Parts: sequence; structure tokens; C-alpha cells
Amino acid sequence: MKGTSQAGGAPAPGERPTLKTIAYMTGLGITTVSRALKDAPDISAETKERVRLVASQIGYHPNRAGVRLRTGKTNVISLILNLDEELMGLTSHIVYGISEILAGTSYHLIVTPYNRDKDPLSPVRYIVDTGSADGVILSSTEPDDPRIRLLEERKVPFVTHGRTNMGIVHPYHDFDNEAFAYEAVRRLTEKGRKRIAILEPSPRFTFYSHMHAGFHKGLADFGAEEVPFGPTNIHQAMMDIHDTAFRLVTGVRPPDGIVCGSSAGAVAISSAISDAGLVVGKDVDMVTKQPANLLRFICPAIMTVNEDIRMAGRELAKAVIARIDGVPPSLLQSICLPDGRLIQPD
Repeated sequence: MKGTSQAGGAPAPGERPTLKTIAYMTGLGITTVSRALKDAPDISAETKERVRLVASQIGYHPNRAGVRLRTGKTNVISLILNLDEELMGLTSHIVYGISEILAGTSYHLIVTPYNRDKDPLSPVRYIVDTGSADGVILSSTEPDDPRIRLLEERKVPFVTHGRTNMGIVHPYHDFDNEAFAYEAVRRLTEKGRKRIAILEPSPRFTFYSHMHAGFHKGLADFGAEEVPFGPTNIHQAMMDIHDTAFRLVTGVRPPDGIVCGSSAGAVAISSAISDAGLVVGKDVDMVTKQPANLLRFICPAIMTVNEDIRMAGRELAKAVIARIDGVPPSLLQSICLPDGRLIQPD
């Protein structure tokens, strides 16, 4: 009968592999199999290798409910992801980076998406109330982020992709958006551009203030003026960005340089420039961030700065595991510079 082990412990067709399945296939006792999978010191290396090989071949995975009952752990890391990350092409890169680190551990990744129009606290409350994850990775941080306050109050290990201004010392990994915007203005002014617009993040998010500050410092230091981009930001639909950019470059005093905070936004702006009968790199220069080296195939004239989102995923995964293990949050903070170097904050 399906779902019932056959005589002697052989797995029935369609049955989920268990410790008993491995014991049957190796001729070992269930206790020996269990201890081998836990890397017990009194089990020989040969036996451990044999057990792991069979476990891998049959697709055995520990029963999480059982693990939680025995250890109080879920072996789950939850990535709470703003759907805007997908719009900007970041999701697959960050998930890949996290998975690279978790592959060598007992932890499994669960992605919990949420929409900015919905309550961002909802997925965090669920995890906190149900204890469904050992650690949490948050994206799209805000200057005063209620999700962080809740996780801190409930003592749930977490790390954030981005910084906050809350006075709470917490683990994070961030890209130096201030340095990016400053460098972008420098590169544009070196090409003789003096009227510069910027497509920024929504003011709701912390990295808006960083990018905004770097941009305006660059304007002051390199002698350029700002051309207001309008009410559109990088989190909006590409068509909205296109339409705003088209009005901008066909206006009375259009910019001759543009700084863009996302590669998707840069594609939309490039399209608008083309639709206006202008040429990127000739009539208008642009500098943008990108998570992967794709824009050279779409519009090679766009100047780019790579933001290594895959590396960010790796740093976030390492930090949340270390926090679960009790490492102080002040030691789990990192910033990636536009040149790719990784530094610790002052």
C-alpha cells in the first residue's frame, strides 16, 4: 500500500525517504544512520561516507518538524523580499548568492515576497509569531524601519540589505550609493556635462538619502547644476520612467548628463532618448548602476558601475548565520564600494 513501508523496512513506491529507508539500504541500524548524518565522532569516516552517499542518492532530507522538536531550530533562513527588487533585476542574483553559502550548511532558504502596497510588517509578524525561521534577511530598508524594531524586540537573528538611522546596532550589508552618485557626477563632468539629472530611489528607503547626498556633493565639487528629473523614481514602472525621461530630454532646458540608480531605469531612459531622436553618448551621457554586465549588449554607450548583488547575497547569508551563532551585530556590518572593495564601517 502506498505510504506504508514494505517488509524489512524497504520503502514503498512514492514514500518519502526516512532514516529507516537509509538503514534498510545500508544494512545499518537507525541509530547508527542518525549519528552518521550528525557527524558523530564515534562513527567511522567510512560509515559516514556510505550513509551520506545513500542519503544523497535517494533524496533524503531531515523532517523539519522532527528537527524542531529535538533542537528547537527550524534550519530555515527567510529572505523577506520587496517585489520592487525583481523590477530592478536583483532577485535572482541575491538568491543565488545566499544559496551559495547555505549549500554548505544545514540551512534552507525560503523566499517570502511582499508588495510595497501591503503591510511590510505582515511577513515579519508571521515569522516571529510562528517561529518558522531561525534567521531573517530583510531587503529595502527604511531609515526608521518597524520590521527591524520588531525583530530586535523579539530577539530574532536578522541581517539587512541596507542601513537604517534608528540608533539600533544591527548586522547589515550595503552598497555605497553615496560614493556611486559622487563618482557618476565626476565621470559626467569629465565629459563636459554640466546639466545633470538623477533618477533616484523612492525617499521612503534609506539608500535614497545616501545617493541624494553623493549626487549633490558631486554637483558642488565638480561645478555642475541639477536638472530635476520629476516625480518618478527607480521603483516605478519602466513605462512611467520612459515617459518622464522623454518629457525631460525634449524640454526647454534638457540635461546633457543623467545619473541612474538602476539598470532597468537606464534601459527605459535610453529608450526615451532614442525616441526623442537623440543619441546616448553623443547628445546625452548617462552613468548607471547594474547588478550584471548586461547593458553593454543593450546600450554600450551607457557608462556603468557594477553593484555585485550576488556577493551581497553571500555576505548577508554569512552574517545571518553568524548572528544565529551569537556573533555581536557590530562585527557583522559591511559596505561594498563602487570599485568592488568590501570594507567595514567606521
